[in-house]
Amino acid sequence: MTAEPVGRILVASNRGPVSFSRDGAGRLTARRGGGGMVSGLSSVAGQAEVLWVCAALSEADRAAAQAVPGGYLDTGFPGGDGQQPSGSAVQMLDIPPAVFDRAYNAVANSTLWFIHHLLYDTPNQPLFGRAFCREWEDFRSYNEAFAAALAEGAGPGGGDGPPVRAMVQDSHTPWAPPDYFAILPGHVAREVLDGILGADHAGFHAQRWADAFLDCCQAVLGAEVDRAAGTVRHRGHTTTVAVHPLGVDAADLRARAAAPDVEAHVAALTAAAGGRKLIVRVDRTELSKNIARGLAAYAELLASYPQWRGRVTHLAMAYPSRHDLPEYREYTAQLQRLAREINDEFGTDDWNPLILQVNDDYPRSLAAYRVADVLLVNPIRDGMNLVAKEGPLLSERGCALVLSREAGAAAELAAGALLVNPYDVTETAQALHDALGMPDSERLRRCALLATASAAAPPQEWFADQVSELAVRSR
Repeated sequence: MTAEPVGRILVASNRGPVSFSRDGAGRLTARRGGGGMVSGLSSVAGQAEVLWVCAALSEADRAAAQAVPGGYLDTGFPGGDGQQPSGSAVQMLDIPPAVFDRAYNAVANSTLWFIHHLLYDTPNQPLFGRAFCREWEDFRSYNEAFAAALAEGAGPGGGDGPPVRAMVQDSHTPWAPPDYFAILPGHVAREVLDGILGADHAGFHAQRWADAFLDCCQAVLGAEVDRAAGTVRHRGHTTTVAVHPLGVDAADLRARAAAPDVEAHVAALTAAAGGRKLIVRVDRTELSKNIARGLAAYAELLASYPQWRGRVTHLAMAYPSRHDLPEYREYTAQLQRLAREINDEFGTDDWNPLILQVNDDYPRSLAAYRVADVLLVNPIRDGMNLVAKEGPLLSERGCALVLSREAGAAAELAAGALLVNPYDVTETAQALHDALGMPDSERLRRCALLATASAAAPPQEWFADQVSELAVRSR
């Protein structure tokens, strides 16, 4: 990215760069967020004004948004020098709770997420009836609130700053192929695609997701698709489509992983392993993460390769996710049952084959990366999956990576990983066996390849690359 000013940047996301909670006295306190978007926006501080529009997610968020005109907060996100960039702001939308619940939980999480990750049990779900019609109307209302805020931020009333650049849509999810996307009601499928094609640039983490999106534009809308140029023309508007893989800020991650709280967990996990090899996984209890088949593969490893009994421990960190949805609550309970069954079948007085952790603990996750011999990442589908990239960057032993071919990260990490079909438990068990028995020199060689690839596109570059696409488009 050049030092040339890029104008005003408008960002819209459900979760914003700041969240609120109440202290013991009931006062609102703000907490700045992290992640790729916050880091990426820091890289353009001083070159652009930024308006970040987000939703209030909690009671404390709503109180903060209601306390100021229009939800414009006097706290934002730090720039590259730790200060809020001049002219930058966060607008937190106070969307009615019932509307938010139906838009986010019923449509975004229970419908669109399921479509793009191919999660439906199609003999039984989905069922698009009257209830879904209401949910979809609320999803429209939710998006209209964002659109109005963005239009106000981009319009003549947005101040005397430089003109607003073109709009970008970035998808962190995979994209469903046309036959599966067609499960959606026709008008919904068209609206989803129309919404993205309203942007000037659409970005995806992997080529296969971009290709699937282009396929859907052609099949559902009859849009004019130029694959060589990476463009879609629909209703007189042209949208460019490109791939923007997201990597890890290696220096930042390694600095955080060296903190005292992580060191304490390293000592505890090392003691718990008792000199045994460690297979590690770090996931949310999200259906697409395929944790249940991962546990089944570990059980098959112990059954088919008994030489590993007593010599390996599986540390599975499965943190709570979307517990407002009954499918996710049951999934967590299923994982706990599977863990008990594995320990009951294979455990001995001096060996616990599986340690399942279901409470969120980021320092412990970083510690697990550091001590892992094998990292298991086997999602059914995943837009990218940063766990597969963070683990090799922090590994002190040179961990082997067993990776689903359906993760977006597989396109970048194939040379160093052991790729598996996420539905094939036997193949995954074989890969775990191969990873555990891999010679040290080969494991270190592969881990070095993985670490290099994982750090190739840190968040700052990832974001700047997309801003550059907009700069080219808007000239």
